[in-house]
Amino acid sequence: MRTPLSGLVAAAIASLVISTGASAAPAHAAEEERPDPLLAFNHSWAMLDRETADAIEHSEYLGRFADRRINTGNDGTSTWTGRYLLGRETYLEFFGPGDAPDAVAGDTGLAVSADQDGDLAIATDNLRKLVDDPVEFTQVTDLGDGTPIPWFDVTYTTATYDTFFSWAMEYREEFLDDPRLSFPPAAYEGDVSRDRYNRDRYLDHQMRDVIGIQIATTADDIEKMVPLWRAAGITIRVLKDGGVLAFDGMTTIRLLPVPAEEAGLRHVIFALNEPAEEPATETIGNSTLHVGPGAYALWTFDPIETRATTRSQGTGKPLHPAFGG
Repeated sequence: MRTPLSGLVAAAIASLVISTGASAAPAHAAEEERPDPLLAFNHSWAMLDRETADAIEHSEYLGRFADRRINTGNDGTSTWTGRYLLGRETYLEFFGPGDAPDAVAGDTGLAVSADQDGDLAIATDNLRKLVDDPVEFTQVTDLGDGTPIPWFDVTYTTATYDTFFSWAMEYREEFLDDPRLSFPPAAYEGDVSRDRYNRDRYLDHQMRDVIGIQIATTADDIEKMVPLWRAAGITIRVLKDGGVLAFDGMTTIRLLPVPAEEAGLRHVIFALNEPAEEPATETIGNSTLHVGPGAYALWTFDPIETRATTRSQGTGKPLHPAFGG
């Protein structure tokens, strides 16, 4: 389902890694064949400053660039409002202050998910060999009738973190088959895939998928979250600075270790549906989107002041918008 990166895109990711000073990280070969992992990058969310969040919502350019949606979710206990940029298999989710519970500027999250029914259970069994007592539960959503329905199953390592949280997920077949939601029919037996969930509106825009992302977070968060990716079969490289490079066959994830007050989303690289013949640069709040030349785009985010605190909850479910969608 995933294909090797083109040489141009691989070079863009390599240059992004090198620009962070991660000289110990050899870039993967552009055409190297790798087995698909059990789980792969689904989406990432970020709590931004208000100016940038509002600009993402209202930018005319961004509305042409990507399938942008403004959605409010409700799981029966909490409500969140996010700005979504959806591609073929991956997407991004953005919040501003007050849009989601218990998140502050600089907080980020990242989900990996299964495309085949049952793969999350295998990854969870793998995780039990790496950490004690991984957390499992089913996330629900309310479609407006006051009756929550199962949405997706979740596994993660710990509910305590500083600024960055990662979880594994698998969409429930009964959710994707619900006639009220109009998802396309399964393309194969056990199809709980990302491209089925995202639908095909990306075809009317330039953005196809997230193929690279850099997130700055604490060394403690990296240590806590990365075992989940190992259990999912994602390729992991630990760098000399304590950071991590992860590669799932399409998307490269770079975790950069920083003090909590410097945490936040730094860069995103997109693959485009068609090469951009002329380069374009657009300022979106305190961020800059560079599109082309060629078949990729780079989005950079200015550092923001954060007031990160340690998160935990007795129920074992994180108090933040990680489970929005």
